[in-house]
Amino acid sequence: MDELHLAQRIATIAIWVLPALFAITVHEVAHGWVARALGDPTAMMLGRLTVNPLKHIDPVGTVLLPGLLLYLGGFVFGWARPVPVTRENLRDPHRDMALVAVAGPGANLVMALFWTLVVRLGALTHEALPWLGVPLVYMGVAGIFINLVLLLLNLVPILPLDGGRILAALLPRRFAARFARTEPYGLVILLALLALGVLGQVLSPVLFFGATALGWLGGLPEGVTLQVLEALGVL
Repeated sequence: MDELHLAQRIATIAIWVLPALFAITVHEVAHGWVARALGDPTAMMLGRLTVNPLKHIDPVGTVLLPGLLLYLGGFVFGWARPVPVTRENLRDPHRDMALVAVAGPGANLVMALFWTLVVRLGALTHEALPWLGVPLVYMGVAGIFINLVLLLLNLVPILPLDGGRILAALLPRRFAARFARTEPYGLVILLALLALGVLGQVLSPVLFFGATALGWLGGLPEGVTLQVLEALGVL
């Protein structure tokens, strides 16, 4: 790898780091905050209701795997240390576990909208202050993309993903108990679906439509969002 290529890789990783860290961290904190509001103080007692990424970093899922995928130019995928939730502390465990689960993807949607505002700021300043505007656009698009990835992936109805928690709450209790038995195999199933390209085929159209739409709301002309994602190694 020549020096220019290495420098480009480092710059790309630098653009992704902040959006990725906070996308994963705030997702977990949202679970903890909602759990606390519904009667479970476990996350608060363990000091996990903070946006300090150091409190949530998983060495493999937050650092090693996403960094390796970014360096190789692959699909960005990772996780933080899950915020602990004590089901028995919740006022209505069957219902409240679904509300706690919804909080994570909901936080990613809010963050995607926040990064849309960052894109808008970059689009407004890129001509007068390109040294500021261009990085803001790139980081904003990265923030939109990673949050939409986490939003969509976590809504897949497989345990222990949030979508699985929501489905378990919607099922009659006896079916929910049977569904809960699939949890030990959930991560294997998810990785298999990713490796086989099944999830990519299902989620990619929604993902890129959403990213393009938010980029447009941020002031980017048609096609520019995809060009930025290509420059960031996504396409």
